[in-house]
Amino acid sequence: MTLIEPSLSAPARVASKRTVLMCRPEFFTVVYRINPWMDPALPTDTSLAVRQWETLYNTYLDLGFDVKLVDPIDGLPDMVYAANGGFVLDGIAYGASFTYPQRQPEGPAYMDWFGDNGFDVRVPANINEGEGDFLLVGDAILAGTGFRSASNSHEEIGEIFGREVITLTLINPSFYHLDTAIAVLDPQPGFENPNIAYLPSAFDERSLAILRERYPDAIIVTEEDASVLGLNSFSDGLNVVIASRATDFERQLRERGYNPIGVDLSELLLGGGGVKCCTLELRS
Repeated sequence: MTLIEPSLSAPARVASKRTVLMCRPEFFTVVYRINPWMDPALPTDTSLAVRQWETLYNTYLDLGFDVKLVDPIDGLPDMVYAANGGFVLDGIAYGASFTYPQRQPEGPAYMDWFGDNGFDVRVPANINEGEGDFLLVGDAILAGTGFRSASNSHEEIGEIFGREVITLTLINPSFYHLDTAIAVLDPQPGFENPNIAYLPSAFDERSLAILRERYPDAIIVTEEDASVLGLNSFSDGLNVVIASRATDFERQLRERGYNPIGVDLSELLLGGGGVKCCTLELRS
């Protein structure tokens, strides 16, 4: 883990301890195509995926995170992308209901884990893919639609958590989940003036207008950095774990006073996932 000194003119950032859920990619491979990143004709290396994932896991431990693990299930190669398994806030776990049949068994598997670990589980009535499309920014939930999560799930999550829900429409199939197009940089609930980073071309004009109004100081990420899922990152308020190849995003984060930490998840990128996809935050 490399610590990089922030710019002297940047505001002071403070790290907060995070509790996250992860799933070891013991059965990771690409045998079907449900997003533009996936190509079953390309070889995948499960052992390499595990080693890269372990680097992310150890990075979180080094940062003082409390990392929980859900057991992987043979036949569910995408279960490593734990962020899609639900949305957890205030001790309530809103379960996932996946769009594609290949991933649908993951929903009950994650809900079983939530129930076994003391969370108040809410079985979804509507299609949603968890933190893939629901991002907590301050006290509001940014909610993505367009490819995976249905817009009526936005109403459902708002009723469950009693938070403001802001619908954003994704239009680029390469960025099919909200967490591939937006990074939450200040994740603490109640944080004054929380900020994000995002890729403008991933959104329709109505959504862009909302983002520009709400987050005028947001980091605008390049197409090149977005193309390696640089925005699919995880922040504790100071340290931001990102794709190691997202070099301009790294520069911008450092200039804003964050400490970017690059990891290589290139093998898991073959399935369409990165740092955040492998990370489901558990908020009690």
